[in-house]
Amino acid sequence: MEIFSKCYNYTRVKEAKEQDCYPYFKAIQSGADTEVIIDGRKMIMIGSNNYLGLTQDPRVKEAAIKAVEKYGSGCTGSRFLNGTLDIHEELERQLARFMRKEAALTFSTGFQTNQGVISTIIGKDDVAIIDRGNHASIVDGCRLAFGKTLKYKHNDMADLERILSELADPTNAMVIVDGVFSMEGDLANLPEIVKLKKKYKFRLMVDDAHGIGVMGAGGRGCAEHFSAAGGNAVTENDVDLIMGTFSKSFASLGGFIAGEEKVISYIKHNARALIFSASMPPSAVATVLAALKIMESEPQRRERLWQITHKMHAAYKKLGFNIGPTQTPIVPLIFGDDMVTFGFWKKLFEQGVFTNPVISPAVPPDGALIRTSYIATHTDKELDKVLEVCQSVGKEMKLL
Repeated sequence: MEIFSKCYNYTRVKEAKEQDCYPYFKAIQSGADTEVIIDGRKMIMIGSNNYLGLTQDPRVKEAAIKAVEKYGSGCTGSRFLNGTLDIHEELERQLARFMRKEAALTFSTGFQTNQGVISTIIGKDDVAIIDRGNHASIVDGCRLAFGKTLKYKHNDMADLERILSELADPTNAMVIVDGVFSMEGDLANLPEIVKLKKKYKFRLMVDDAHGIGVMGAGGRGCAEHFSAAGGNAVTENDVDLIMGTFSKSFASLGGFIAGEEKVISYIKHNARALIFSASMPPSAVATVLAALKIMESEPQRRERLWQITHKMHAAYKKLGFNIGPTQTPIVPLIFGDDMVTFGFWKKLFEQGVFTNPVISPAVPPDGALIRTSYIATHTDKELDKVLEVCQSVGKEMKLL
């Protein structure tokens, strides 16, 4: 079969556009904020990962501008050769301190971070054990690795232990899990995973892209969250590698991995995704440094985010929506059917509310949902408007 035939026979997008329900690649004509402009029209944004609302903070913008003025627009090379700036090293020191790890290493994107780390650590005699709900970047990192990949049912600790018990040597295995699952908003069961870790002696990596800045008293992510909530069932030392991204709470672009100095050094000198990619541009690095400073000095942002989260959880449940097992500012409205989900999205969009419709394979078949997520700078007026529109559309479509 001719190699491009799959492209010529791909008609899903054309069909969706003909039905006027194509929801993706909507061009935003303003900055990322609680309100955006699309097609010249103001819309309330509840489809962003800008959890702390820092993308429009004057201090963050100023840091980016000053970095461009000092260093220029880019580094023109990889970190391995000519692309390391002093602010890259400063950011890595600050991240290691913040995450309470010996060292940290930045990558140009979060996706590359998982790809680079997993494919470097999981060698031909090693095993990656992953939750079936993990992010695509973890899955692709495992595909690139020479080792074996095993999957356990989502958050099913009995299934995880079954896999571990069948390994000849669990010490050559690494369990890799999302701290916060990005579509449904639920959390990995880290306390139980850590109990298994102590029993089977495997290594543990947590992708905390949606947890850092949000979870835990200091915003350090899910390990910190469970350390407080679970009676010290989890500590920072129980998680060997913590991965984070800069495109959520840090209001920028890039990713990082934090852990033992020797492990980070090995990744630094062997990860193809780092060695053969251009480094983070100066403006992105400076943005993260500024955001980290604000994250630490202004805990009220996180407190406000959780006020909003509790409000929206309770309101959606009261209206009769199915929000699943979410425990975070990611709040799905679960409908199951793809076309119902697209129809709900379209009516919200027409009434000035921006959301994200999500269908398989990003969620399980028959698990289609509207992914909503919230920002610390959302006003109660904006949130009440969202709830009013969702209620109206839910009633109109007889979904409540």
